[in-house]
Order: sequence, then structure tokens, then C-alpha cells
Amino acid sequence: MLIPVPAHKERFTITMLIKADQALSIGIRVYDPRHANTYYFRRKAYLQRGQKRSIQIPLPVTPEYLELEIHNKQGNPDRGFKVLDMKIEKMPPPVLWTTPERHRFMDFAIGFAQKAGYTPTGFYDSPRQEFLFQYLPAITDGYGKELITPARTHRKMPRVQISQRMFRTFTIPVRVVILAHEGCHWFLNTRSQKTADLCGIRQYLDYGFPKIEAVYAATKIFSMHPELVGPSQIQRTKDIMDFIDQYKLAQ
Repeated sequence: MLIPVPAHKERFTITMLIKADQALSIGIRVYDPRHANTYYFRRKAYLQRGQKRSIQIPLPVTPEYLELEIHNKQGNPDRGFKVLDMKIEKMPPPVLWTTPERHRFMDFAIGFAQKAGYTPTGFYDSPRQEFLFQYLPAITDGYGKELITPARTHRKMPRVQISQRMFRTFTIPVRVVILAHEGCHWFLNTRSQKTADLCGIRQYLDYGFPKIEAVYAATKIFSMHPELVGPSQIQRTKDIMDFIDQYKLAQ
């Protein structure tokens, strides 16, 4: 099932009520049909036979046009479920309690995240030339070996290196989480992953992006290289999930 959504670069939330005619897994994707690798939302959900489920899709940034795709992942893509109701509600403007400079970084990061799936490698300057993104085919060490990190920043200058190979596979919200994290490394002049994680996720959530994607961002890289996962990575994910839970309670 494909539903066109005239977005007009507005902020809004789509809420759908879906009923399963049979036990099934459904896939939900919201993307810009004009460009490859531009998923604003991507999620799987399992429904029991006869179950009704309300699903919210927060879209704090959008292009001019979007398509919403819902499909049965186990059989005929358009059968086995019904959309009983769908509504679109405007989202209020974001409230980020931070400096104007960090506001500008987030705007630049979000704009880059929206086009990173199809834009070529190279150097990208922010409008005031305050920040520089170096978009690389992959991030490598001094010997040319690819590193598992999707992005890294120089703590003494506002320059972020980004892996095109990895960013193309991520949703736009996951890209924003990663870039907000890297910005916090620089703004706070910190090496602490926990400090940068929680700083970046706070800005991401304040902007209105979906909470579940922040968890995906924390676990996706680790799941790509399970052989490297140890106690520090597990604790890092737990800290992020605890922070998100506390954020929900405060809302």
C-alpha cells in the first residue's frame, strides 16, 4: 500500500490505526520518492490475528513530497491488514535550550542528513562556514583499513568526517543522532562517549525525532560488528535507553 503525502517541508505526526486480518509482520517506510536512500521513518511491527495497533510516525523534518508505504512482509504485500484510520497533526516548533551556534550546527546536520543518501563525497561547508563535513567513501586509519565508526570529529576544530558507505544505509533520524553526537564532542571538548551520547540524544529528542530511532542508532553499529561488542558497548546502550526512558517521563 502506497500513500502519497504532500509534506511541503512541514513538521507533523502521522497516526495510523492498523488491523491485522492474520498474524503477520508489517513493514512501514516513509521516504522521499525523488531520491534514493531517503528514509524518514522505517519500522517493522508484528501483529496478532485480529489485533488493532496504533502507530505514530513523528516527522519533524520533511521534503516537499513523501510516500508512506505499508506492506505485509510475509505474503502478498497489500493483503492481510487494513488501515482503519489515519490522521496528520501538526507538530509544534522545536524547543532547543542551547546556544545559537549549536542551533546552527543542528540545522546544518539535519540538512546534510536529508541528502546524505544520494549526495556525492566531498567537502560540505555550513552556510556561515562555521562547520565542515568531510564526506568520505569510508573512514580509514593510517594504513587504509576501514574503521567501524560512521563519523568522527576533531575536538579542536568543527570538522566531522563521515562514512558515505555507512550513512547511505541509515535512516535520516539515525544520521541526525550520529551527527548530533559528533557535534557534542566538539562543543563540549570531550572524549567521553557517554557525555556526547546523552548531549546529542537530548538535542535530537528536543527536535521531535522518534525515540525508537535513537535506540537503533546506539545498537546498529554494534550489531554490524558483534565480535567487537563488550561490556563498555553494552553499558553505553543501557545508558542511552535509561536516558530516553527518563526523557519520556519528563514529557
